[in-house]
Amino acid sequence: MTLRHSLRNAAFTVGPAALLLLAAPAFADDAATRAAIQRAVDAVYPALVRIHVVMEEGDNGRMQKSRATGSGTIISEDGYLLTNHHVAGRGTRLVCRLSDREEVDAELVGTDALSDLSVLKLDLASRRNPKAKLPVAKFGDSDKLKVGDTVLAMGSPAGLSQSVTKGIVANTAMIAPRGGFSLDGEHVGELVRWIGHDAIIFPGNSGGPLVNLKGEIVGVNEVGIGSLGGAIPSNLAQAVAKEIIRQGRVSRSWIGLEAQPLLKKMSRDKGVLVATILPDSPAKSAGLKPGDFITDYNGQTVLESRSQEDIPVFNRMILTTPVGAKATLKGSRDGQPMTWTMTTVEREPNEAKEVELSNWGLTVRNLTRMSVLEMERTNRLGVLADTVRAGGPCSECKPALRGDDLITRVGNHAVTNVADLIRFTREWTRELDEPKPLLVTFERDSQEFVTVAKIGPEVQEDKPNRAAKAWLGALTQVLTSDLAEALNLAGKKGVRVVKVITGSPADKAGIKIGDIFLKLDGEVIAAGTPSDQDVFDNLIRQNKIASVSELTGVRAGKPLTISVTLGRQPKPASELAEYKDDRFEFTARELSLNDRLEAKLGEGDQGVRIANVQNAGWAALAGLSSGDTLMAVDGQSVSGLDALQNSMVKLRESKPRRVMLFVKRGIRTVFLELEPKW
Repeated sequence: MTLRHSLRNAAFTVGPAALLLLAAPAFADDAATRAAIQRAVDAVYPALVRIHVVMEEGDNGRMQKSRATGSGTIISEDGYLLTNHHVAGRGTRLVCRLSDREEVDAELVGTDALSDLSVLKLDLASRRNPKAKLPVAKFGDSDKLKVGDTVLAMGSPAGLSQSVTKGIVANTAMIAPRGGFSLDGEHVGELVRWIGHDAIIFPGNSGGPLVNLKGEIVGVNEVGIGSLGGAIPSNLAQAVAKEIIRQGRVSRSWIGLEAQPLLKKMSRDKGVLVATILPDSPAKSAGLKPGDFITDYNGQTVLESRSQEDIPVFNRMILTTPVGAKATLKGSRDGQPMTWTMTTVEREPNEAKEVELSNWGLTVRNLTRMSVLEMERTNRLGVLADTVRAGGPCSECKPALRGDDLITRVGNHAVTNVADLIRFTREWTRELDEPKPLLVTFERDSQEFVTVAKIGPEVQEDKPNRAAKAWLGALTQVLTSDLAEALNLAGKKGVRVVKVITGSPADKAGIKIGDIFLKLDGEVIAAGTPSDQDVFDNLIRQNKIASVSELTGVRAGKPLTISVTLGRQPKPASELAEYKDDRFEFTARELSLNDRLEAKLGEGDQGVRIANVQNAGWAALAGLSSGDTLMAVDGQSVSGLDALQNSMVKLRESKPRRVMLFVKRGIRTVFLELEPKW
């Protein structure tokens, strides 16, 4: 499970003032310490930000949306703030709540999965007072931290208001347990050694600052392991933030070398042990081999590495070398001194970001340098299947595609990358009214397979119209023997009216609730047991539309005869037209008679019925539900599907930041706000 998922778990804490009393009892801290804590809180707390995120992640063949919360700190007067990559790196909508509870829009400036850091920028124009000065927190020197130092963890646990907890530094070089975990393809711990501390943190604290008693940021809280929190050192965080602010991303060097700690038997050796030399890498070209020892990198002594905690220090030497610079490594092989010289190349992310191909029912990725090496391929041609939608075209073909399959050819077209496959799909589906079989070539475990997938526009469900039937517009109950006897109609069969639909033929003919009908057009209505509930309706349907029928019976104990001109039976929901909106991911249909009755809509009320809301889509995030009656979009009434479709087309053209829906849900009406990614 990635850190991103951990944000969805809820936990509770208390506010800063109360928590300081709990965390710093009088018997443990003297007045000077308590005063220092308060000064530190006063220095950083105003710059603390709660971040509300709508993020997207590939799952089940589509980009699924979810909400999360995290924490961050304002680090510049012009509105830049620092948080974790796993909080905001996949964000498509970002709203920040400042310490004074003002909510401000933000945008993602850049993100770095390897260090798990992201930089956002507040949209100052969206503030109540755009010229108001922002509180700013300052960085401290994380290298000066010592075990036992008092630190404060600030953040918004479980999406609650900003809070503070207190603890001490427990470890200045903490790494993930054996095996660790990955974050968007990057191994957590390759670069970062955490500041371990016991200030309580919960999901939602991620991205918040770790603060010393000088009121300086000395870390960025990232993870909780056991009873300890782990914070990214501020010296690394500040360097990453500066580079992202300057160029929108972080550039790092790569030489294709992976090191490990010295083995226990290597008691006389120094430096680090070369574990892997990757093919087609600068290190390979320079002649480095597994088993070599490296003791010097560009004039810097490589410390004797006896544990895994030492490896990030060596990795940082390589990663922080300017891209394209000369690197000289010194060490030994078989007891003989060695020198290797090479030119670094830019390090790519291990994993490309996924993209949804809705026509295929897939999320896909481009190949990267590392994925090519791991798949032992000679080129980057092809598209990597990431996730597959159950019931979609690629899960229904034989053999079905699955995650990590590499699509290399579609029809006679060789696939080069994701953009190329998107262009091909656009051309393939341009003139199609329904999916068309397409030969797909893919590789799996060094084997080449072919399959046939039906790719094209989604087929609308066929809804054949039933033959129109006559309709009365009155709901009835069976006149059972017990009921007939109680109404002084012993031995009679028929029906009793329980509801008259407004505007129906029954309503126009003057039929009322409580009327009892015994005959239709002179024939007895043979309904006497609960199982005869459909008898009367079936007799009505046998007549012709617009024909006149005579109903005879009893009203309030007196004989009753009513003539009624039968109408056309309203279409059932299964026959009504639908509109599917792929952008907001919901399906609507015309209102059926039952819909109107269920929603208690008046004769003049208009709208459409929400038939389906895609899980983890934009509409679902806004709170739209199946069964809702959608009555207006951005203040414009929705009279039917045509009006809805016209509204959605206009929205795609104008691309507003937010879209307001007005819906009726039972006896209540509610306004919902969608925040789509255009």
